[in-house]
Amino acid sequence: MQTLTEIPFQLDIESLLNRLHVDPETEDAQACAAMVHKARKIGKPKAFYKEAFIESKGDDTVSIDGVTFTSKVLRLNLDQVERVFPYIATCGTELDAINIAPGDFLQGFWLDTIKADLLNSGICYVQELLERKYRLGKTSAMSPGSGDINIWPIEQQRQLFALGGDVEGSIGVRLTDSFLMVPNKSVSGIRFATESNFQSCQLCHRENCAGRRALFDNKLWESIQND
Repeated sequence: MQTLTEIPFQLDIESLLNRLHVDPETEDAQACAAMVHKARKIGKPKAFYKEAFIESKGDDTVSIDGVTFTSKVLRLNLDQVERVFPYIATCGTELDAINIAPGDFLQGFWLDTIKADLLNSGICYVQELLERKYRLGKTSAMSPGSGDINIWPIEQQRQLFALGGDVEGSIGVRLTDSFLMVPNKSVSGIRFATESNFQSCQLCHRENCAGRRALFDNKLWESIQND
């Protein structure tokens, strides 16, 4: 397992204010800017990844380094793949030190957005590192719980964490009894080389999703169901 704790990130105040719809001439803008300055000082996104190999494949299962995952879509995506890269990226716990008054939902929203930016920095850093270090070419990724519920059940976060060993000790991410991650701005998944443009969003019927990266693909959905 490779742990990454020195991930660079940038927080542009002007861009952030624009995304948050905060007038730069207001006191809210000053408060938001102060939060950004603090985040720049203490923020520490982190990640881990592991080079792993597929040991066996069933009809809808894939065994990776002794851990078995059950997902027809994952199995199909890895049909021609032998090496994969499980990973977890997080915004880190450091930003929890930024104090917000109880009930101040506006500042809570600002902080959540900043955390998301740090998480995105971590995800991009891992992806670029893998593609450069291992010369993977084009890659895609799948995450437990992403897409419709039967695509890759969120309960299989447990197996993914098992591949990472002491995830909480290394990057501060823990799994709750409901298989959610803490900090909440964390992402887990398996990245793999591919020639396709697969995104889990293509198999998700949820219409109003702020994190959607691709349109629902009914043709792909039907091909999966009929496979």
